Amino acid sequence: MTKIGIILGSTRPGRNGEAVARWVLENAQQRTDAQFELIDLLDYNLPHLDEAMPPAMGQYSQPHTLRWAETIASFDGFVMVTPEYNHSTSGALKNAIDFLYNEWNNKAVGFVSYGSLGGARAVEHLRLIAGELQMADVRSQVALSLFTDFENFSTFKPGDQHLPALTTTLDQVVAWSAALAPLRKS
Repeated sequence: MTKIGIILGSTRPGRNGEAVARWVLENAQQRTDAQFELIDLLDYNLPHLDEAMPPAMGQYSQPHTLRWAETIASFDGFVMVTPEYNHSTSGALKNAIDFLYNEWNNKAVGFVSYGSLGGARAVEHLRLIAGELQMADVRSQVALSLFTDFENFSTFKPGDQHLPALTTTLDQVVAWSAALAPLRKS
């Protein structure tokens, strides 16, 4: 069965992303077309990129990199839950992405973002990064506003209109992940 990782892309204390990622996971787990698992960057404690060789070489030397690579390699696709910081994604998510290369190749990725403008600018940056990593980014996305989907900017209360967008995003990630499977086997 297709296996999709939901990456929680914030490590800040009091982060809003945890509630968002759990919402994605709870809705995803109601599906029967794939398995879904939460990948919390806090569980990996990745330092700033500290590998001597470029990730494309696949010559990882650090135990934390080997553990991270094993996790990412085990999935067929991803949904990245990202905040928007200064018109981009979080440094923690960008750093985690940069640790690896081949483990991302030929996998689908969708995005759920949040911020003052729904995190749209963070997703635009992540789409460029996904292209370089040979990932297929799906068109649909969920953009959550800190003004309307969070009470007092901190308690997550998504509007009902976001569920169809999440469903479509998950549909596309699962379909593309399955379609890319032959490329991952070669």
